[in-house]
Amino acid sequence: MTTTLSAQAAQARPRDDDRYPSRFWPEPRITERRDPVVHGGVGDGPLDEAELRFYRDNGYLTFEQLIGADELDAYLAELDALRRDEAVRQAAEAVIEPDSGELRSLFEVHKRSAVLRRLCAHPRLVAIARQLLGSEVYLHQSRINYKGGFRGKEFYWHSDFETWHMEDGVPAMRMVSCSVSLTPNTPHNGPLMIIPGSHQRYISCVGATPEAHYLASLRRQEVGVPDDASLKQLVEDFGILAPTGPAGSVTFFDCNVMHGSSSNITPLPRSNVFFVYNSVHNTPAAPFCGLPPRPSFIAERQDFTPIQTEVSP
Repeated sequence: MTTTLSAQAAQARPRDDDRYPSRFWPEPRITERRDPVVHGGVGDGPLDEAELRFYRDNGYLTFEQLIGADELDAYLAELDALRRDEAVRQAAEAVIEPDSGELRSLFEVHKRSAVLRRLCAHPRLVAIARQLLGSEVYLHQSRINYKGGFRGKEFYWHSDFETWHMEDGVPAMRMVSCSVSLTPNTPHNGPLMIIPGSHQRYISCVGATPEAHYLASLRRQEVGVPDDASLKQLVEDFGILAPTGPAGSVTFFDCNVMHGSSSNITPLPRSNVFFVYNSVHNTPAAPFCGLPPRPSFIAERQDFTPIQTEVSP
């Protein structure tokens, strides 16, 4: 199948307002981050100076039991109900594993599920996001990643920001992802892996963006991923770690930190809910790749209403 690149052909070089160009050159480039990592300070939220410093230096924070055990049953039941719903599997927001036919991911879960909408507005989560981003926040993206036992597939190394910038038009690195573990994340069942400190560098990737790239990339991403040499350099400089924890643990990670996860060949599922909080001062413009934006269920482009917490801490 021949991929059409007509829209990109008219934009052979980065726009003048593009501070983080990628996918335009035949060779990768590594440049320094041009945005702050932490925008708020002590007193702006629950994080203390040591936690803010750790996030600034490493690009992530993990909390072992941020979500109470008494809350987990409702969230797990909702994940199971969504996975069993055939209408969900047929929806545009659903991503099916290319080999096994299992449900890989489900997007825009905060609009499909009242239960998960309450979770994304959980006061502990929102307070931390506001403090890190130094402003009110809205939800850029929400999704469930089902990594079932035995055949749950990997997510290759990538910076979320590279895609959100190039394909969604988000201008700055003023976003944070929040991964809520609804099953235990162990060293063996394909946990999130992070290269701590990598958020301070930006990898410009090789390969022009195909039209409607999301249709393939959500199943197996091949454009917008780092080259082997750049990835090797990051690992040599910073190493790799995997934040693990019980159900109810939460990891916040910077939008530009290099991360991925390996396949899950254990019998133990690894199901997480992801919320991407964006500053209300960092809303998307036209995608920097020159192509039409991805659908709103992947990247919110209309409703930038600040999140209002729905339950008491």
